[in-house]
Amino acid sequence: METAILPIGQARAAAPILPARDKGGGKGGVMAGLMHRVAERGRARLRLTVDGVEIEALEGDTLLTALLTATARLRESEFGDGARAGFCLMGACQDCWVWTEAGERLRACSTPAVAGLRLVTGAAPWP
Repeated sequence: METAILPIGQARAAAPILPARDKGGGKGGVMAGLMHRVAERGRARLRLTVDGVEIEALEGDTLLTALLTATARLRESEFGDGARAGFCLMGACQDCWVWTEAGERLRACSTPAVAGLRLVTGAAPWP
């Protein structure tokens, strides 16, 4: 699979993760994530891989922030009932789980993004 680095706030339309909103007024413009940065853009950038696609995050971002600024959803539900984007955002619910390629389960809302991390958001790699 081709590896592309997605700049902060942009998502590749053909990525395995769901496409983000169209910022071009429905005319096929620039794709962006569900969340948009409005401040603190000067922090150091880091790269992590999500479903085989490399994305950028900023140092200090949680996984939830990193994923939702690059994509239109956090993950697919392991129970087959659709896309998830986090719910409580404080680590109390079970909606933001993502997995490393090795099968480790992480709470995206409270886990810091780390350079080189490889995540899976579709089918959970159950141990």
